[in-house]
Amino acid sequence: MRTLRILFAVAVSLALASFVSAQEKSSGKMMHKKAEISDTAYTAQALSAAPKAIAKDAGVVRMEADGKMKTLRESKNGFTCMVMATNKMCNDANSMEFFGAMMKGETPTDKIGVSYMLAGDEGASNTDPKATGKTADNHWVVTGPHIMVTGTASKSLGYPETADADPSKPYMMWAGTPYEHAMIPVGGSKPMAKSAMAEKK
Repeated sequence: MRTLRILFAVAVSLALASFVSAQEKSSGKMMHKKAEISDTAYTAQALSAAPKAIAKDAGVVRMEADGKMKTLRESKNGFTCMVMATNKMCNDANSMEFFGAMMKGETPTDKIGVSYMLAGDEGASNTDPKATGKTADNHWVVTGPHIMVTGTASKSLGYPETADADPSKPYMMWAGTPYEHAMIPVGGSKPMAKSAMAEKK
């Protein structure tokens, strides 16, 4: 069990390090604002990604300025919450493994995973898993509060695979790539944003 926890922590660290590095290259700046807030405030932000029943026993990790992972709270239920750039998410072990593989360009697990983003997100390309910013043709989409379902089983849900997704309804992100997964809006206080294509209309 201890070995599994260590392997999981390493996977989280590698995934987040890759993500932060990409964000820094695209924005040209470090995540100073995140580094300035206290661990207590960071923990509250990270846990806001999950429903209360999950958040109460979820672990919390934080990337240090030197790229090392700091565990602020141990997980008691298999979920780990964090803030990645400006996005708050809470993942089970399988979805963490899935996104970790994506960040490293490796083949992802086919095991079903669940990830909560109940605070919504700041947007992503719906066609390029490696994109770090909006362009004229990368089908940028911003989704409000949602759940992600990863793994092979998510592809059998029958959700639309269109590049210009309607984020107010379930859809498949990164369709046709090894990192395809389901995005399922759940409503909430943050308005559902429109896709890049919708914004042009």
